[in-house]
Amino acid sequence: MNEEKIKEAIRVILEEIGEDPDREGLKDTPDRVYRMYKEIFSGIGADPKEVLTAVFREEHNELVIVKDIRFYSMCEHHMVPFFGRAHVGYLPDGKIIGLSKIARLVDVVSKRLQLQERMTKMIADSLEQRLKPKGVIVMLEAEHLCMSMRGVKRPGSTTVTVATRGIFNTDENMRKRFFELVK
Repeated sequence: MNEEKIKEAIRVILEEIGEDPDREGLKDTPDRVYRMYKEIFSGIGADPKEVLTAVFREEHNELVIVKDIRFYSMCEHHMVPFFGRAHVGYLPDGKIIGLSKIARLVDVVSKRLQLQERMTKMIADSLEQRLKPKGVIVMLEAEHLCMSMRGVKRPGSTTVTVATRGIFNTDENMRKRFFELVK
């Protein structure tokens, strides 16, 4: 990430929207935006599977769910935030993962220009590839500011996406159990 190019681009944007980038409230804005971009786009180029390190052998054969994982991401179409909650479940097959690693996975995947649909798939695929469980299910619920504050202007509307792998594709009762436990 080129710090000077980003700062200059922000100055240009401020000028082009009719602002004075040298006025008191804006003079440090290019630097603040650069530092913010470093943080909120820190997942670009990262392999999500790399955060799934704490894998343990355990003969647990019941559903594991981490729910209500808050996330913030940036819509790649408008470069404005979308945010919400992730609910991640899996049915182990001899291996479990440290629960914090699931939250870390959501975090890494969200810190890039993103689509909610892709984010949901990336979380499910990463968990499936790393653990090789009997099944994975991921549900994201998010509000998109590109719909809330511009365009159709529907604040409070929620987009829900779901990705299923393994047994969650074939066993309706397992899917129902996940959704009941998430609610």
